[in-house]
Amino acid sequence: MKSRMSPILKRLAIAASALALLAAAPQALAFCGFFVAKGDAELFNEASKVVMVRDGNRTVITMVSDFQGDVSDFAMVVPAPTVLEREQIHVTENAVIAHLDAYTAPRLVEYFDPDPCQPVMVMRMSVGASAPLSATDHSRNAALGVTVEAEYLVGEYDILILSATQSDGLVSWLTGNGYTLPEGAGPVLGSYIAQGMKFFVARVNLEEHAKQGGGLLRPLQIAFESPDFMLPIRLGMLNSKGSQDLLLYTLTRKGRVETANYRTVRMPTDAEIPVMVKERFGETYQALYGQAVDKAGGAAVLLEYAWDMAWCDPCAADPLSAEELRELGVFWVNRGAGLRAPGQDVFVTRLHARYDAESFPEDLRLVETGDRGNFQGRYILRHAYTGEMACEAGEQYRQSLPQRYEREAQTLANLTGWDIGEIRADMARYGTDPTRAPEPVPWWKSLWKN
Repeated sequence: MKSRMSPILKRLAIAASALALLAAAPQALAFCGFFVAKGDAELFNEASKVVMVRDGNRTVITMVSDFQGDVSDFAMVVPAPTVLEREQIHVTENAVIAHLDAYTAPRLVEYFDPDPCQPVMVMRMSVGASAPLSATDHSRNAALGVTVEAEYLVGEYDILILSATQSDGLVSWLTGNGYTLPEGAGPVLGSYIAQGMKFFVARVNLEEHAKQGGGLLRPLQIAFESPDFMLPIRLGMLNSKGSQDLLLYTLTRKGRVETANYRTVRMPTDAEIPVMVKERFGETYQALYGQAVDKAGGAAVLLEYAWDMAWCDPCAADPLSAEELRELGVFWVNRGAGLRAPGQDVFVTRLHARYDAESFPEDLRLVETGDRGNFQGRYILRHAYTGEMACEAGEQYRQSLPQRYEREAQTLANLTGWDIGEIRADMARYGTDPTRAPEPVPWWKSLWKN
């Protein structure tokens, strides 16, 4: 197992934290701890990030591109329920989505056992903080059943809104205008045409992109009204060589969002795992998520976070500001007037799906529940006390550690599917041997401390 985990040691960055001191009895340990790392979207290859704000029939979708390559080759085709006006399309900044990802990420926290011979103070850490497409041949478009309903320049993107009457005609129009469509696009496009949907088409305007300084493409936003609360995912599957990950963040008024046509399963949480995971949480969480998907049977969406945006505990990042929430489309948010927190009326849900055409043959249909119960993927490290324990309770504590370490090893094996023997060997090398108690600390080692 060590050889499998070692690359993460070079990549994992432990979050910087601010320190606050709290007086607490040992039994209060479950309510505070050090936040030390997070399992964010950057851990997953081929991961798409989408933010959806939903209030009644009003929806704002922010789409983050994970496109890699020459931006002149970038193109996006997204089904939309209506013809979008220029004012319904917006470009935002990657930093806002990165903040939301950090705030909702599964987190690793750690606790330090007190001296069993003497209660101590507990300390807590929390993180503070291309040329535009045009339709010049109208007769050809009419023959193909394609209508260019609108075209706009938004930021660094050339936008077209298309309607179509037949999938073959739309495929011919797109390929004739320089789009390379994946195999199987026709039937999927046809299903959206049958529903009366339009098509939001975006390409990069190279001149405007250069004016923006080049670099990463910024997220695109669209706003519209529709009674259907859904996210079209089938077109995206056509570009994938296999399964891909989707991180969906929803911001709503009432409460947690779940999928209506697939099972929504909560990630395992509040599990005590070996302290060696601190140095390899990225790889550990990837394995943990993959095992949870397998146990759920594949065709399920995993809930990673559900929380009132006004607060968090422990915090992987500060809650989003009122300005950031409005940038994502939360138009009802209070701007912090009086004693109300900026995000008090905003409930955030983070759903994570690993999907392919076989396991997810339908688009995601979503429902907002009235459940405002908090949930987070949280994984716990408990560091054993390593000082002198000159009392009977201390000796009992020392002798109990192997059983505790074995429970942690078994938990990690169950969560990740890793070999239990390799986990035990790695724990022994780390100084947390499940097979024997640690040696007593000589009294004189605690006399002088650097």
